[in-house]
Parts: sequence; structure tokens; C-alpha cells
Amino acid sequence: MKLPPTASQTSGPFLHLGLTLRNSLATLAGRHAQGERMRLCCRITDGDGRLVPDAVVEIWQANSLGKYQHPEDTQQKPDDPDCYGFGRLPVGEDGCCMFETIKPGRVPGPGDGLQAPHFNVSIFARGLLQRLVTRAYFAEDPGNGEDPILALVPAERRETLMARPDPSQPGNWLFEIRLSGKDETVFFDV
Repeated sequence: MKLPPTASQTSGPFLHLGLTLRNSLATLAGRHAQGERMRLCCRITDGDGRLVPDAVVEIWQANSLGKYQHPEDTQQKPDDPDCYGFGRLPVGEDGCCMFETIKPGRVPGPGDGLQAPHFNVSIFARGLLQRLVTRAYFAEDPGNGEDPILALVPAERRETLMARPDPSQPGNWLFEIRLSGKDETVFFDV
């Protein structure tokens, strides 16, 4: 049997019905998780700089020791049962969503090196045929200069992958996600 090709579908406009109403996960680390407490605010804008009010953001992270809560992470590092490592939220009318978590530790990279602390980020939104995949690193973290994945990104584009501390809210970090246009966030082909 040969099936005819069908047209692609975008991720919206009703993606919130299946992805967010009952499945929102704002807290990636419970109150007993080890590590530095923090909040990550993701703000999404389009190519014209307008806020995108109807996207969904997923993040995945390692615990503070650099181990993912996943069966394929076989490192001999302790698990942290209070660090869940996964979150999913819709953005609001202000184009933002806020995750509560801990700062992730460094995970192994290709070869013998370590990656800098980071979040793996996926974005789902209307008009997208596939999710967009990126990373949020911590601006001025000493590990950034050694990160083998970050080194793959042209130096002039690395700033688009940096979360920055919010000077008005200690413990808050802001990650600006620009879907297109000037200073578009670097997205990875995975």
C-alpha cells in the first residue's frame, strides 16, 4: 500500500489545549532540592519585536551535580529525587513564563570536557512546523569558555543564548527568545 503525502500542520492555534491546561509544570526542583535556588523567566518575541502570547516553553535540566534524571544518564553521581529536571509552561499575554528551579550543574560533553551549566529549551508556537530547540546558558559563567556545544556557535551569535540576571529581582534570570529577525536566538537542528 502506498500512501499519498499530506500537507504539514503547524503547532497552533490551539496547542494550549493539549499541552498546557493540565500539564503545566512550573517547578523543576522541589524545596528540598540541592543547589542554588533560582527562577528562569523566558520571554518570547517575534521578528518585529512583538511579544508572542500563545507559545509553550519546555525546559530540561541536570541537577546541581550535573546529572539528568533520566535512565540513560549513567554517571556515578548521586540522584536528587527533589530535582525533577523537566518543566513546561505556556507564555502569558506578556510573552513570558517563569520556572522555579535550581541552577544546573555541569554535564559531560564530547570527549573529556564538561559543558557549562545550561537549560535545554524547546519552543512550540503557532506557525511552527516543528519545535524550536535552543539552550539557555548563564551570562558570564566561567564554564562558558570551555563548553564544546557553545563553541560551535559563531562568537557574535553566542549572546543570543545567554540568560541574564534580573537586577531588580535577585535570583531571577531572564532568557530572551527571539524567533526571527535581528538578534534571532540560535536554534539547533536536532
